[in-house]
Amino acid sequence: MEFNTQSTRSLQQLKATALFIGVYTDSLLSEAADIINRASNESIKTVLKKEFKATLGSILVLRNLEGVKAERVVLVGLGKKEDYNANALLKAHASMAAYCSEASLTDATSALLEEPCKDLDIQMRARLAARAIGNALYQYEGTFSMENRPTPHPLKKITFITDRKDDKLAKAGAAQGAAIANGMIVTRQLGNLPANICTPAYLGEQAKMLAKEFKSIKAEVLEKKQIEALKMGSFLSVAAGSEQPPRFIVLKYTADNNTKKEEGPIVLVGKGVTFDTGGISLKPGMGMDEMKFDMCGAASVFGVLRAIAEIGLTRDVIGIIPATENMPNGKATKPGDVITSMSGQTIEVLNTDAEGRLILCDALTYAERFKPSAVIDIATLTGACVVALGHVNSGLFASDDTLAEQLLSASKQAQDPAWRLPLDDAYQEQLKSNFADMANIGGMPAGSVTAACFLSRFTKAYRWAHLDIAGTAWNKGKEKGASGRPVPLLTEFLLAQQD
Repeated sequence: MEFNTQSTRSLQQLKATALFIGVYTDSLLSEAADIINRASNESIKTVLKKEFKATLGSILVLRNLEGVKAERVVLVGLGKKEDYNANALLKAHASMAAYCSEASLTDATSALLEEPCKDLDIQMRARLAARAIGNALYQYEGTFSMENRPTPHPLKKITFITDRKDDKLAKAGAAQGAAIANGMIVTRQLGNLPANICTPAYLGEQAKMLAKEFKSIKAEVLEKKQIEALKMGSFLSVAAGSEQPPRFIVLKYTADNNTKKEEGPIVLVGKGVTFDTGGISLKPGMGMDEMKFDMCGAASVFGVLRAIAEIGLTRDVIGIIPATENMPNGKATKPGDVITSMSGQTIEVLNTDAEGRLILCDALTYAERFKPSAVIDIATLTGACVVALGHVNSGLFASDDTLAEQLLSASKQAQDPAWRLPLDDAYQEQLKSNFADMANIGGMPAGSVTAACFLSRFTKAYRWAHLDIAGTAWNKGKEKGASGRPVPLLTEFLLAQQD
């Protein structure tokens, strides 16, 4: 997708295939709509009075308006003017993209970007707009037959109308938004692929392909013998029951102009369980197909690395992905088994379906070697987090208040919400074991908290945060599929760290 900018005050003179302008409820016009309305003998106001309520995201197409050179003027409802915020901007541009696809447009011109939006400068508005458009055009087609494969979207170019003084910032924002959308698409595609295709080995190959695409990324893919040599007993205990061999993936993004090298890299650790049956603690069959999404933490690391490489982030970032299936067979780890993690700490496995923390703990120990400035792990970790926060907020836990505030600020800026949950020492009591240094579960109460407490025991050497995305990584129902979250949150966070 190509995003351009153009400065003009004479919108009525633009020879565009489609010119998108915003209108508000109660017949309020945006500046662009007012220009077109005056040039077309009050046609916009007439339509608003008679048939268009301008609810957020609604669309009305006007063709061959007198005094206007655009082939069609597309009215986009922006809702109430006082409520027009970042979230509304995202929805308006997603609606715009949907119409472009439906109308088979190859290019379009938008005057929506100039409309003021609460607390957002032009660069941020452009970033969100381009992201919304790019992400809205994603469609899964990987496993359809050729005759049933969705028709590719023809849209190739969007031109944003901007003020001349804003042109440079708008271009920069649109480029960043396009990169974030591309990262979300990578994340969604990996998440949506079935587990018979998206295996640990497949993720390893995708890591190598990403490194081929971007010179700033290097990929290292460790196989089972190398993982054994690292004494990752906890990670390997999850892989024990699968015929698919595990992979331990390290993606290193090196910035060309890193001015904060002394601070150490930021490390992202993504849970990569490519299919989770629960192991011997077998899950119920209903809905188990959704457990292909249990690697969405890993997929989000791919997406973020893809986004920052395209942007050219000026901070070094490392992605770590322990990838495995969790399957039941004669070699699988059993409830009651005691395993030894890479850190040397022993774990009594009371439930093999609490496997995400078992692969993450070794990855978190491995992260120490990079002397990181911060480590953030991302995981579809607990159903308890879905009970607590539903499908709106990702759960955020952190050992460092500053890091937590930075992530929460990024979540608000990106409209990718997260909510901080407690990490009090008192919860650690639930992880006591009579037979090992700790148990891998702490019982029903505060399940997402005790899972985070478990992980915290492996993160004493650095600042650490944990994102539980069990409720936000994928959608259910007719919109079933990976959401691409929390790629916007994490990319926004990383962009803020380079300032």
